[in-house]
Amino acid sequence: MSNWEHYINDFIAYLKIEKGLVENSVDAYTRDVKKLHDFFEAKKTSPIAVTHNDLVQFIAALYDLGLSSRTQARIVSGIKQFYNYLFLEDEIKDNPSELIELPSIGRKLPAVLSIEEIDAMIASIDLSKAEGERNRAILETLYSCGLRVSELVNLRFEDLHFDKGFVRVIGKGNKERLVPASPTVIKEITNYRANSRALLPIQPQAEKFVFLNRRGAQLTRVMIFTIIKQTALNAGIKKTVSPHTFRHSFATHLLEGGANLRAIQEMLGHESITTTEIYTHLDERFLRDAILSYHPRNNHSDS
Repeated sequence: MSNWEHYINDFIAYLKIEKGLVENSVDAYTRDVKKLHDFFEAKKTSPIAVTHNDLVQFIAALYDLGLSSRTQARIVSGIKQFYNYLFLEDEIKDNPSELIELPSIGRKLPAVLSIEEIDAMIASIDLSKAEGERNRAILETLYSCGLRVSELVNLRFEDLHFDKGFVRVIGKGNKERLVPASPTVIKEITNYRANSRALLPIQPQAEKFVFLNRRGAQLTRVMIFTIIKQTALNAGIKKTVSPHTFRHSFATHLLEGGANLRAIQEMLGHESITTTEIYTHLDERFLRDAILSYHPRNNHSDS
């Protein structure tokens, strides 16, 4: 019996005996986990060695297969159940599925923060703490540049072209795009670099990255999620807030300012404009020609 089969059989017993699920539900969960098994056994990866990034790759593979959002969501739900079980049984110390979100079903509007809520989150950051300047720069960069969390943690100093007023972003598939840098982003990153970051014991290979942890190493995706959730809590924001919430808010506020949908597509690095069109339900003024300086941060440099 392989490593995978052992854990899957134990999971099935758990679903039947402890959870009391009916046969159809058990079969559905089993099929979902076996898809994960097929994906990772070829890579010779044990189920207890699978990481968050591994699961992200698996979900990306589901998307590439052209499966419906509903089917993807069902499979991901089964995977989360499997890793919740392994975590409860102390088979793993960290649950790699904890921060995995279910794919959106249908055309549900993404959660968006108002400008006032974003200001409240940034204002709640304690600048007297060592990480204060860094966290403020992180939130401003996510909001003003609309970056994915992976793009943020991999942002390098050579990508910052503040003299020309833009940031170079390496997105999915190593595709490059240019995003305007607001005066606020330039100010916050410059302050962070000159002050608190300069005091860090920077680790080898980490000096090229903009955002580092207190040990001078590159920040992880999970740490960005943690920073944002804690900041939202401190600011009294009741919504579920993640790094992607800032990306949604970035796109929405550009539309509300009058920016053209094609321009926002370029800014977000979307392959297809249909991915961007979900934001048009929030404000139909996207049809008029406008420039990207309508983003609030381009006229809001003192926050």
